[in-house]
Amino acid sequence: MEAEVTTQKYIFFDFQGDLSSMALSGVTLACELAMIFGGVVPFVPQYLDIRRKETTKGFSIYVCLALLVANTLRILFWFGRFYETPLLIQSILMNIAMLALIHLCVKINSQNQILRRKERLFQDFDSVYFWQWSDFQSYVECILSFAACGSLLMFIFIDNVYFVETVGFFALFTEAMLGVPQFYRNYCNKSTYGMSLPMVLMWTCGDIFKTTYFILRKTPPQFFICGSLQITVDLAILMQVWLYYEKSSKQIKSEEIN
Repeated sequence: MEAEVTTQKYIFFDFQGDLSSMALSGVTLACELAMIFGGVVPFVPQYLDIRRKETTKGFSIYVCLALLVANTLRILFWFGRFYETPLLIQSILMNIAMLALIHLCVKINSQNQILRRKERLFQDFDSVYFWQWSDFQSYVECILSFAACGSLLMFIFIDNVYFVETVGFFALFTEAMLGVPQFYRNYCNKSTYGMSLPMVLMWTCGDIFKTTYFILRKTPPQFFICGSLQITVDLAILMQVWLYYEKSSKQIKSEEIN
């Protein structure tokens, strides 16, 4: 009888252990999926806003440049120092999303031209018009050229720890600075009109979650240091929303009247 009770207890505890293990696996999977898709989601409101209003005013396309450079470097960093696969997949998806956003911006800007301007192409190698090209292909050529050069250097110096760690730092530091072009644009306009507030709020929530994830998963130090810096930039942009609220509201009302 006692043997049966003992056996039942073992079965019960094993069942409890299995449930705990399943729950932990479920939470881990949810966190990984959030990491993979969480970086892209904040840009969905901005994409829809640009398409609905048919104007890129208020959105800095240099945000896309910062993220394309950052995520391309992060992908290269993975070859030199392996990190978690969800972060690698996130970088690939982010590059695809940024190219889609650039494609929309180029299309809208082309449609809104009153007078046909001379085409500005990447192959012209004119630094004055860098990242202000007329066609989408030029942006793709620029990023592919950057990726090719970076890949060659990583192949040559992959055994050099200092080079690999520097690539990782610049990848994450560039990403941490992604909000700076938007901050500067808002500062120059003294308005946040045209900027998607949901996008910035999602940036902030995502960066807080991401930085916490980096700390808990004990990723390389570059990740959580630059994540903390990114949160600071997000909060600075949210402060601008409050500072420039009056002017932004007037511009929105003017648009509704027109």
